[in-house]
Amino acid sequence: MADKDHRGFWSGCLYVTLIAGQLAAVMLQVLLQMFLTEDQLYAWGWRIPFVVGAVLAVVAFWIRRGIDETQSFVKESVSVGERGRSLLLFARYPKETAIVVILTAGGGIAFYTYTIYMQKFLVYTAGFEKAVASRIMTLVLISFMFLQPLVGWISDKVSRKPTLMVSYGLGAVLAVPVLTAISKATDPVVVYFLCLLPLFVLTGYTSLSAIIKAELFPTHVRALGVALPYAIAQAIFGGNAETTALSFKNAGNEAGYFWLVAAILAVGFVVTVLMRDTKKRSLILEDQEVTPARQRRAAPLRKTARALW
Repeated sequence: MADKDHRGFWSGCLYVTLIAGQLAAVMLQVLLQMFLTEDQLYAWGWRIPFVVGAVLAVVAFWIRRGIDETQSFVKESVSVGERGRSLLLFARYPKETAIVVILTAGGGIAFYTYTIYMQKFLVYTAGFEKAVASRIMTLVLISFMFLQPLVGWISDKVSRKPTLMVSYGLGAVLAVPVLTAISKATDPVVVYFLCLLPLFVLTGYTSLSAIIKAELFPTHVRALGVALPYAIAQAIFGGNAETTALSFKNAGNEAGYFWLVAAILAVGFVVTVLMRDTKKRSLILEDQEVTPARQRRAAPLRKTARALW
């Protein structure tokens, strides 16, 4: 819904909500650790987050039922044309689909490693107490969250491709030394900065994750093109990051997982070098001419942006 000159910024705001969800989960964990004993947590306290999640799911369903459709979807739905289908996506847009899969694979495994798995890594490898690890990650997620709109705004100025190249390239270089350093660190302050560093670099992907994929596809397959390959890659690489890391650890080769993260990010870097710059060659074509009506519709977005800053 944002105009073409501000899509990176609003794409970054999307990941703010995602990280805020993780942050809320970690903060709930910290509260439970403060007020319940470990025996109580294992006996019945672990059910509390599931109850909270169930209530929030109902709220999310209610909110989504009232969301307006985009101008692109409304225009497409009244025109005669082919609709988005899975076979059409893979047959007509194999290159774009592969790009989404590979970018999501690299970004997903890094994101889940540095956020979800990191708590276990701090406890079982670095040797921190569970409560200390939770507090470190709470601060890390807060810092990471506020970086998203900023880097998205930067991509609106310098474009998508260079932002992605820095994110994947530097992420691949840092993965092994940073994870190795965290595994040997003992100072919580040092660990905070070590955990934040790769996430700061990863922000070049997370802040643009939604918009770069949307700009690859025309309207009739856009939602499917973003969602299906993303879900496949996230399930394989992101969702299995923790299991894979623990498998390497149990096999006595924990450092092998560090190299795996670096390798997948390196593949993502190669793809970003070869792909087109989606900001300059976007398939979101509906706002090539900014009309007074669109300017009026964009005014609430600009007002919200100013309030956020």
